[in-house]
Amino acid sequence: MTKLQWQAFEAFRESFRKKCTEWNAKALSLGFPQAQKALAIKDAVPEYPIENPVVYNTKLDTVTKQSDIKLILVSDNPGKDEQREKNKAYLVGQAGKLAEGFFRKNPELGIHFSENLLILNKSPVHTAKTKELALLVALLKPEVQEEAKKLLSESQKWMAGATLDLQSALVCPLWIVGYGELKKKGIFEDYFSKIVSSKNDEIYLFQHFSMNRFSIDLKANWSVELSLEENLVALGKKHFNRLAVDFLS
Repeated sequence: MTKLQWQAFEAFRESFRKKCTEWNAKALSLGFPQAQKALAIKDAVPEYPIENPVVYNTKLDTVTKQSDIKLILVSDNPGKDEQREKNKAYLVGQAGKLAEGFFRKNPELGIHFSENLLILNKSPVHTAKTKELALLVALLKPEVQEEAKKLLSESQKWMAGATLDLQSALVCPLWIVGYGELKKKGIFEDYFSKIVSSKNDEIYLFQHFSMNRFSIDLKANWSVELSLEENLVALGKKHFNRLAVDFLS
């Protein structure tokens, strides 16, 4: 990284760490762990300890000035593996393995999963399944629900704005995987409202790596006239433009 890029990354990392510490303390005081556990039980998720209701990605701490960051990859929110104290990292479950496999099997992209990627989320708030974010507030005590809504909204808006600023500083593409809730009244409406208003030409939307949907979608939209990189650009832009039009209409 250049000196200015490194300064921008360090500023982002420290600010993100502080915000997650702040949000985590707030989430604990509002009773998030109890609601997160209840939602997991309702969805028949095998029991696990809620260790971090809001998760900072400690993999960011391995980035140095010498790191060659070529891509920012944004997933949904931290699941049960991501929130474990021993991990505290994004995309470390099955979806992460599929993502790592995609880049490993396509070396022509020149992107190593653990060396050239910054992995962020639309929300740092943990739930076992992303859909549970929409149900979290309702399980909290009535007197704290407004505060909880503010935390969820603020964290999404902050993540979107900070990610855009970081992308601008690093001059690299931004891939957002998982776009089903990037819509009005969707779980990630607050996140996408900032993204879609940025007028940024290097934002690409894709299906999530979970259940291999990313690769299945890429294969279904494959054009033999284009290279892998060109197919990715075309598909990512196709999804972004479609969702942006729907969102702004």
